[in-house]
Amino acid sequence: MRLDKYLAHATGMSRKEVKRALHKSLVTVNDVVIKNSAHKLKEDDNVNFEEQSIAAPKPRYIMLNKPEGYVCSNDDGTHPTIAGLLHDEVRPDELNIAGRLDVDTTGLLLITTDGQWLHKVTSPNHKQEKRYLVETADPIDPSAIDTFAEGILLESEKHPTKPAVLEIIESHMAYLTITEGRYHQVKRMFAAIGNKVIELHRESIGGIVLDKSLEVGEYRPLTTAEIEQVQ
Repeated sequence: MRLDKYLAHATGMSRKEVKRALHKSLVTVNDVVIKNSAHKLKEDDNVNFEEQSIAAPKPRYIMLNKPEGYVCSNDDGTHPTIAGLLHDEVRPDELNIAGRLDVDTTGLLLITTDGQWLHKVTSPNHKQEKRYLVETADPIDPSAIDTFAEGILLESEKHPTKPAVLEIIESHMAYLTITEGRYHQVKRMFAAIGNKVIELHRESIGGIVLDKSLEVGEYRPLTTAEIEQVQ
């Protein structure tokens, strides 16, 4: 990790404050004064600020119940962002989201500062299942169950989707479980069979299920058991 990022995360200082501290020779790494904010730290490096040892920042793992109308970014000129819902729990420059949701899609978002954990959630190689509750404009033809299970070629794609599990609940409502994260995938899958998604809500990613006690827009830290589901 870069030295400026390490200090900012561990102390709560802004990057500007960290840069000022470095310039004043207030930071040492292994008893050597370091002024370069981009200095790369090793795992066993000893970092001190004003002669006080600074422990490595702990990774953060957060579950958020995303509302409709919010975008999964830290800056947008049109819509409110989920960064505004987190009350500084995660700094904007470390806002890493495992599987972004469209502005009109609701439900489970996983946010972390742990890059390796994030990769395990999002990498197709790990095949983390994502389960959605889908409401459609037209009745869902039962033949879609087999169509999705076999894989479906989406518009402008060269390869069909991976097998997906469709569970029809009502005529216009179903659960869909996929293992990929293609652009607007769920909406495009239903469009490919001549239907339109009018509401979309993500309920789970892998073994992590959206906490039903979380109101829309609320969040909480992941439990140790939830974090280890991904491991």
